This record gives sequence, structure tokens and C-alpha cells, in this order.
Amino acid sequence: MATTTEKLKSFFAESRRVLMVTKKPGMKEFKMAAKITGIGMLLIGTIGLILRLIGYLITGA
Repeated sequence: MATTTEKLKSFFAESRRVLMVTKKPGMKEFKMAAKITGIGMLLIGTIGLILRLIGYLITGA
């Protein structure tokens, strides 16, 4: 069984390895991610609005 300090050392070693591999996204990648996130937010908001309207129409409250 690993001790707490061994677990922490392992976690930090893996975190460092991941950070060494990652890179800053270019403007094209950033814009694409922003568009996808915006579309997702709009989609979830629209679904929530539709469900709220349906609930309002059913209960009348």
C-alpha cells in the first residue's frame, strides 16, 4: 500500500509529464474551441428554455 507522500510524488510527476507535453493553442484552434463552446451553450440553453415552456404549459404556473 502506497503512503500519502508516495501518492503525492506520483501525482506531481504525472502532472509535470502532462504539462511538458501540452502546448499553447494557436489562434485557429482557439477560435474553433470558442465556437464549439458557444454552440454548446446555446444548445443547452435552448433545450432548457423548451423544457421550461413545456412545464409552464402543462402546469399553468
